[in-house]
Amino acid sequence: MERSWAARPDAELVCAALGGDREPLAELLTRHWNTALFLAARVLGSLDLAHDAVQEAAIAAMTDLDRLRSADRFSAWFCGIALNVARRWRRQLRFEVPGQLADQASLEPGPAEAAELADLAARVRAAIDALAKGQREAVLLFYLQGLSQLEVAAELGISPGAVKARLHQARAALAPRLAQMINLHEGDTVTTSNATEWIDVEVSEIRRTQDEDPARRKHIMTLAERNGDRWLPMWIGPAEATALALTLSSAENPRPFTYKLAASLVDAAGASVTEVRITQLVPPVFYASVLVSGPAGLREVDSRPSDAVNLALAAGAPIRVDDQLFATTPPDHQEEVLAISVATADIADEAQQSMRAAFKEYR
Repeated sequence: MERSWAARPDAELVCAALGGDREPLAELLTRHWNTALFLAARVLGSLDLAHDAVQEAAIAAMTDLDRLRSADRFSAWFCGIALNVARRWRRQLRFEVPGQLADQASLEPGPAEAAELADLAARVRAAIDALAKGQREAVLLFYLQGLSQLEVAAELGISPGAVKARLHQARAALAPRLAQMINLHEGDTVTTSNATEWIDVEVSEIRRTQDEDPARRKHIMTLAERNGDRWLPMWIGPAEATALALTLSSAENPRPFTYKLAASLVDAAGASVTEVRITQLVPPVFYASVLVSGPAGLREVDSRPSDAVNLALAAGAPIRVDDQLFATTPPDHQEEVLAISVATADIADEAQQSMRAAFKEYR
């Protein structure tokens, strides 16, 4: 009887994958996924960002496998790709997510860490193997092979809705098994549940630090409870902050900005933005979703909070926050926010002056 792929060495799996067999490549990625995840997380400081970085690395590994010089070096090669992606993302996210970029310890694991990682990888593989067959197939195709939900549906001969359901069920099954396997010392993830209490909020203020170097300025969005005194601050990018400040200041623009265009496109497609939700915090990153109602029913679209809130303002949709998230902001951070003097009107005025100057220059 032929041995299972899980029992074969990396070099044999690489050779089989180069021959066109997809299963050994999936086994290779699964086998070394958590080691790459651990390393990427140490660079990015966020497990959720690390997941996305390793997914990108997996796609690169699948498309460039023929560039691997030594078949028995797949682990080091794949982890090296993941580290390069994480470092590139770290540079790109430097001003998008302040606070996650503190100096990191050495990325080279010692003997004790290597043994721990090997055990951790084995436990992750066991958790995936324990999934129901349909869920396991969907996870391997979507997360490890990088296929879209439509492509997974075609591969498995099921509907895209069924793929989405299987992935949701797989995540729910894996979460409790994997939650305690990696400790990033970043605090517990705060996320929503079926009993989530959604609190209506509004954008009360956009603030910006006064650094002389524009590239070092930090922007913060504050969401305030509509019928209460709680508020939730979060760092966002300069472009998103500027768009929010212009909207809050009712600034006139000769042409619609991106978010207004997006809202108009949703409307033109016969759909509507029902609401925006700030759904979870994986320190230090907040996550959101946009609920869109259309001919195919209600759909939930993942989003950054800054993009989701901008879209909500453009579409006139309500903004809601998981009640639990209000407890995630420490008092000293609130004091830091209140100490920032450059506020909404100043940011909007600066943006309009820049636009006017650019208009004059190119007339």
